[in-house]
Amino acid sequence: MESYARAEQTLRERHSAGTFAGLTRAYTKSPEFQTRLAASTRKEYGRKLAAAEIEFGDMPIAALNNPRVRSHFMSWRSVVARTSGLREADYRLAVVSAMLSWAVENGHVESNHVKGFKRLYHSDRSEILWLPEHVEAFMAAAPVEMQRALILALHTGLRQGDIRKLCWSNYDGAHLNLRIGKNQRAGRQGPMVSIPCTKSLRAMLEGMSRGSAVILTTKEGRPFTARYFGRQWEDAMRAAGLTNASLHFHDLRGTAVTMLAEAGCSVPQIASITQHSLATATRILETYLAPTRHLATQAIAQFENAAATEFANRLQTRA
Repeated sequence: MESYARAEQTLRERHSAGTFAGLTRAYTKSPEFQTRLAASTRKEYGRKLAAAEIEFGDMPIAALNNPRVRSHFMSWRSVVARTSGLREADYRLAVVSAMLSWAVENGHVESNHVKGFKRLYHSDRSEILWLPEHVEAFMAAAPVEMQRALILALHTGLRQGDIRKLCWSNYDGAHLNLRIGKNQRAGRQGPMVSIPCTKSLRAMLEGMSRGSAVILTTKEGRPFTARYFGRQWEDAMRAAGLTNASLHFHDLRGTAVTMLAEAGCSVPQIASITQHSLATATRILETYLAPTRHLATQAIAQFENAAATEFANRLQTRA
């Protein structure tokens, strides 16, 4: 049976040579795909390419060199948008475009005619923040495991994946020292990050038992999988009555950034915690940082107290 399966696979590959399907197989076997993409990204790319292969699998590679092929991909995206939503449609086409860019770089096709397409889906969550009343409602209804996850996210700005992987060996009593998972690309580890713990975070960590290697565990003391964590988080949100608040776990990261800014932290200081490069910190803050009333009040207070603006503060109308 194994020999038959191998022969069948070889036959499929021979028949798909010189087609879109053959190109996807070459791409997914390439070093760029295997080493430069995270495991979760490879899995998602594989799913999107499989969906595209159903529609374009037997398309000759020569057709990909014709500029008119763009209209076929755009029409396909329109169908996907109607059946699976705008975001999914954009994602599928983006993965196809990534593969075609690889194909151009490696001499399989002459041009990526999908590159630069305008996206249908736009998401702006800059003003979607966890307010104090949201946090209070969650803490009152959620199980202790989810409460701990919220505190870790709110006091560090870390992503869910990094929080789930945090080990006690990452905690030295004052800092959380870890490598940020999203920076692990091309087989290289991300830089070591050291996040100072707030008093509240230290109090929580010091009060926890250490029966497992990881900090955040299930009731049974096991590490959370992404799927199980997601289910537990959704249940906690439902119990807290927050399902209609349009809040996601990732919004805690934006909330943490906003809280740091409201506390008077500079862009470099915030970036040192969130671990974005200084070159992109401002662009990231434009997405995460909501223009809150406290920030405006703080800005006016600084304006009134600055020596450079003393002349402006003395201005009065004259009769």
